[in-house]
Amino acid sequence: MFFKPKLTDATPNIQSTTAKQATNVPPVMPIARPTNAPTMPMGMPKPMTSTPMPQAVPPIPTAQTPKQAGVMPVTNPTVSVPTDKAPTTLETAVAAQTENGVSPYAKPANYQPPIETKKETEVVAQAETTVKSDKLEPHEERKPNGDKVFIADSVADVKFADLWYTPEGIAYIRDKATKFALIPFETNDMEDFFKTMEQGYTGSSSFAVKFKGEAYRVERVMTTTGVQYNCRKMPVSTPNLYKLGIPDPITKHLATLAPEAGLILFAGPTGMGKTTTASALMKEFLENHGGFLYTIEDPPEMPLDGLYYAKNGALGLCKQSPVENERWEDGLKSALRSRPRYILVGEIRTPEVASQTLRAATSGHLVLSTIHATSVEDALNSMIKYAMGAGLDEKLVSDLLARGILAVVHQKLEGTTTLHPVVQTAFANPNPLAPDQMRNAIREGRISLGTLMEAQSTKMFKNLPMFKEL
Repeated sequence: MFFKPKLTDATPNIQSTTAKQATNVPPVMPIARPTNAPTMPMGMPKPMTSTPMPQAVPPIPTAQTPKQAGVMPVTNPTVSVPTDKAPTTLETAVAAQTENGVSPYAKPANYQPPIETKKETEVVAQAETTVKSDKLEPHEERKPNGDKVFIADSVADVKFADLWYTPEGIAYIRDKATKFALIPFETNDMEDFFKTMEQGYTGSSSFAVKFKGEAYRVERVMTTTGVQYNCRKMPVSTPNLYKLGIPDPITKHLATLAPEAGLILFAGPTGMGKTTTASALMKEFLENHGGFLYTIEDPPEMPLDGLYYAKNGALGLCKQSPVENERWEDGLKSALRSRPRYILVGEIRTPEVASQTLRAATSGHLVLSTIHATSVEDALNSMIKYAMGAGLDEKLVSDLLARGILAVVHQKLEGTTTLHPVVQTAFANPNPLAPDQMRNAIREGRISLGTLMEAQSTKMFKNLPMFKEL
């Protein structure tokens, strides 16, 4: 049992004194004491709280620093919080910071902008991936019935040499798994490609079209089931002679024939790169020696037309001329009247073209042409037979060919996935006054050049002179 001591005059009245001292202090709110807080001893005065009313914030003296006033320095544009009390309004904190020379909107020296999240970058990358995935990549697949088919987004996306479009509306290209087999070819723009071929038809069985920036030589053939289109995709640019895969000794000797006059004949089966090699050699002549080149082609294949700046400072010019109404001889006559340095005849396939080509080769021009043949000897014999078909005597034709011939290059491509040229060559002495075994064999009608070609090949690959100088 506790007893409350009786106050005497000697005992100071603490509560009375405290009340007198707080007469000028506004009333305060009582502090709620936790239930587990320690109990003050009986008779001890209650501690005086300094907690103001919610809306009464004592001003911070101007002489004090922010740290002394209990306000932490501003490190970002957010409101600062005092260490011992929280401001009730944003204006109070801003005023306190401004009074002490600290701008609430100033960026500190060590401020760093917020790090950009990867979310936007990931969204853009994902969108690009989605766009790329929309394009169909060329690939081979099998249909439910087991048949193979090659599928691509566009005809222009696939590298191929030949395409056959049948009357049934099915396109085929070569199957790279084998040498001669075909495989169906399907694209999203095949119908547009077919319309381009139909619109490009000029009345001639051979014509050229362009589709999505690429050139095609088209042969229109009438079959028992309808019209078929056989297409050859042409290179975008004429290739370099030294990058065709032909042995360097052969290409180097061919390049030395630019100043000469005569006939360079490229022979071989269909689709073996004869025109490509002939065009690359003509490009080599123009780029190194200049001069005027006139071509007669049905249709023009390699992009040779234009101006050439030769390495020695000279200029070269090429004009490609298509054959009109299958009259090659008219094109050759026009070429001769144009006084060109070089003449490129696309193909010798008629007697008139053969005879006109021989006349051009023996009249001071350098003529390049192609012919279908199985060997070097076969190419020379075919040339004689063609020219004789134009009414010329065999002896006269043999003499013209013997005087005009400079070289015969027989070429074929071998390989399945990667093709490389295999060539055989026979060269005549560029000096028409010098005795020559090849010219003599042609005049005598005994064209058997196996031994001669082997001897010339050995000399070329040993970097020895092929002909004796006079």
